[in-house]
Amino acid sequence: MSYTALYRKFRPTAFEDVKGQEHIITTLQNQIQANRIGHAYLFCGTRGTGKTTVAKIFAKAVNCEHPVGGSPCGECAMCRSIAAGTSMNVIEIDAASNNGVDNIREIREEVAYRPTEGRYKVYIIDEVHMLSIGAFNALLKTLEEPPEYVIFILATTEVHKIPITILSRCQHYDFKRITIDTIAARLQELMTVEQVEVEEKAIRYIAKAADGSMRDALSLLDQCIAFYLGQKLTYDNVLEVLGAVDTDVFSRLLRSIIARDVPAVLDTVEELVMQGRELTQLAVDFTWYLRNLLLVKTSDSIEDVLDVSSENLAQLKEEAQMLEVDMLLRYIRIFSELSNQLKYATQKRVLLEVALIKLCTPAMEVTQDALLDRIRAVEEKIENGLAIMPQADVGADRGSGLAGTMQGTEGSAKEPVSQKLEVPPAIPEEVQEVVKNFRSIADETAGPVRTYLKKARLSLGGDNRLMVVLPDGMGASIVGREDHKEELEALIEKRIGKKVEVEVRQVEDGRRFEDTFVDLERYMESVINMEITVEG
Repeated sequence: MSYTALYRKFRPTAFEDVKGQEHIITTLQNQIQANRIGHAYLFCGTRGTGKTTVAKIFAKAVNCEHPVGGSPCGECAMCRSIAAGTSMNVIEIDAASNNGVDNIREIREEVAYRPTEGRYKVYIIDEVHMLSIGAFNALLKTLEEPPEYVIFILATTEVHKIPITILSRCQHYDFKRITIDTIAARLQELMTVEQVEVEEKAIRYIAKAADGSMRDALSLLDQCIAFYLGQKLTYDNVLEVLGAVDTDVFSRLLRSIIARDVPAVLDTVEELVMQGRELTQLAVDFTWYLRNLLLVKTSDSIEDVLDVSSENLAQLKEEAQMLEVDMLLRYIRIFSELSNQLKYATQKRVLLEVALIKLCTPAMEVTQDALLDRIRAVEEKIENGLAIMPQADVGADRGSGLAGTMQGTEGSAKEPVSQKLEVPPAIPEEVQEVVKNFRSIADETAGPVRTYLKKARLSLGGDNRLMVVLPDGMGASIVGREDHKEELEALIEKRIGKKVEVEVRQVEDGRRFEDTFVDLERYMESVINMEITVEG
């Protein structure tokens, strides 16, 4: 015998088996018991929430010879024939492929004939929103005044596409998304019947991934069991089969973003890509991770709302202290936009990397919600010892050769300023040598690094390091990658015979290089010019 998928094998056959739709089940059972059965029903809701299943159970219940509490007995001839799909009383129509006027005209002709057995003819029209306008118009009169032995059950996932004239003729039932707890309990119950050992954490992840759909949950579980047939199904197994990412990886990724460590972020993406993770699902799951952080950040008692373990909740609380609300809102906005873009993108990895670099470098964005993050980035640099000085003094010092020489006797009209950009008293010889040869050294680098280095400016970092300053965040993230820095340092050592450490920075948005950094190339050029003038 061929294998039957779990969602088909365990499809509910009685109202009691339907999970998560108690408000609808109770109403339908009361109608059957009180003999107040309507002539037209509209079942609305997302996929896999039980619309067609409830319609079939209802069709059995209204025709059952011995109903019990409004539910079909499942034993009589009518129940068995409807369950087997051989009954002439229950007609299922797929409106997606039978959506024309002629198909509805056939129904209008058929309803004139009484059922050969049982009390009611039940027409179940699935995906009814796919009917054409002409078909809806042809259905109107029959739907409004059908014979007393006919019941129409219309099912749809997109109720907004159904004409108001149809809606007004039906009893309207909304099928809710099924909760994670309800789905997990049902899956655990079925795995006991199937004698399959599954971790509770794995069951809950599948329930969460199903997004409120019991059918999707059963299909995902079926897929995971097939991959690890005969083995215990673990949480890690489920992540691997579904191409999903563990929350520990999200935590590591977030902490790298908070530290503005672009190389570490890109290394994490590389790791996930090599593991075969689905990037679209990654974007969706990370957005939910950020949403959970936002809830933790903005609420004191959130334990009952978040469906996470106590360990994960403690981790979320710790990370929430590292972030401000405006940062989280910006992160969520960027990743929400990314999720929409990834659906139709061919270069998903590139889009993901760009979005992550945006999170690390707020200067790349000009939106209003990025402003606070950009200010925060500047403050962090100041705290780390980066001096930001007024531009006017830089120009004044450059005019004097930056070596304490006098300006023109008539050129001192500017008012003196209280804070001056101080030039280091001595530039190490090896750094001077690098500055003299930097442009030719940069030409030896590979690919995009060479392109970005053409726009680079040079300054002096602390501890006698050479500071390479890029005009934008993208350039700084590329050149600042550890392998690219090592390549540049190796070329410098090969050229001058000494090792010089390289530090990569970027110019803050809205500022100029001269506002913040000492231009070593111009400084050395001015010193050389001054020496030539003195000797002459």
